[in-house]
Amino acid sequence: MDDLDRQILAILRRDSRTPYTEIADRVGTSEGTVRNRVERLLEDGVIERFTIATRTGNVKAMIEVGVAVDVDTGGISESIADWTEVDFVWQVSGEEDIVVVVDTADTGTLNDLITRARELDEVVSTKTRLILDEKLG
Repeated sequence: MDDLDRQILAILRRDSRTPYTEIADRVGTSEGTVRNRVERLLEDGVIERFTIATRTGNVKAMIEVGVAVDVDTGGISESIADWTEVDFVWQVSGEEDIVVVVDTADTGTLNDLITRARELDEVVSTKTRLILDEKLG
């Protein structure tokens, strides 16, 4: 991955629907080059998926999950990622092992997700932080 790939990724992170022609103009190359680079980044797994950010008025939160020492966090992360309200699951270093970012219709649904996480045998603790505002980076 070189500087051109990084520039293309920076634009796509802000808006994954940006037309390749616009990206090409902004980075100073051809539309074909951008298209080929994006296809290669997809094939190489650098770009995992294209997604959207929403402002639905829903309750968004981060649920920090601690698991037992002998637990495979990858398996739990994959399982939690399948929950409907989950936007992201991150395996992290630090006090907690997994951070789950959720977008729920209301606090009752959020509480149900927290309870669901706590009921997993491998989970030893949770902490929840409401997301009050978001800015694109």
